[in-house]
Amino acid sequence: MKFDHQVNACGLLCPLPLLKSKRQLNRMEVGEVLMLIATDPNAEDDLKKFCGQSRHEFLHAETVDDELHIFLQKK
Repeated sequence: MKFDHQVNACGLLCPLPLLKSKRQLNRMEVGEVLMLIATDPNAEDDLKKFCGQSRHEFLHAETVDDELHIFLQKK
């Protein structure tokens, strides 16, 4: 999946992957896509909840080599 920005939160536990994603989303333009790389097993659920409460869109999540790749779009 194509993305505009990337945040690496490998090795960080909740709430740091969410906070790093939120900080990056605040710097992005509407429509841009963020890819978060995380190893926290709760990151996907945390970001789905965050997107449900914010204007951002949760696009996709996949596991690649024990890493979770999460794609979010700024709305």
